Amino acid sequence: MHALNKNRPLRRIMLASAATVSGMVMLLALKPHTTPTVISDSAAPAPSAGASDSPGASSGSGKSGSSSSGTRTVTGDTVQTRWGPVQVKVTIKSGKITDVTAVQYPTENPRDQQINSYAIPQLRRETLTAQSAQIDTVSGATYTSTGYKQSLQSALDSAGR
Repeated sequence: MHALNKNRPLRRIMLASAATVSGMVMLLALKPHTTPTVISDSAAPAPSAGASDSPGASSGSGKSGSSSSGTRTVTGDTVQTRWGPVQVKVTIKSGKITDVTAVQYPTENPRDQQINSYAIPQLRRETLTAQSAQIDTVSGATYTSTGYKQSLQSALDSAGR
């Protein structure tokens, strides 16, 4: 007797359902065989060697460093995000933000590297344009953007801006 006998419609329904569910599970479990490549941007800063993804890990905040001729460099607080810590260092000269560097940001896996290879330079450009922490969130990098803005604001607060 054949398994899909027309006299047994319930058996056909069960076999079709099982095949559909199995196919969906296999499709959803499919992973790409190659890791995504990271395109580096010359404006993208290198992450710090002490970056950690563990919640509660904090490197403290080396709040400020100062140099001559009205130039001041301030490091913001380390902000713990879902994917890792984010910390920003700001250089201010004559009341104007002249440079912003991401000291720490998530780089634990290829996806973090891919996202932050475009998010960090974009956040930097927006900061230099806006001259404040009132910048847009980068689509696809919400957690990094939020941590970046919070660390940037703490650095600006420390600098008295």
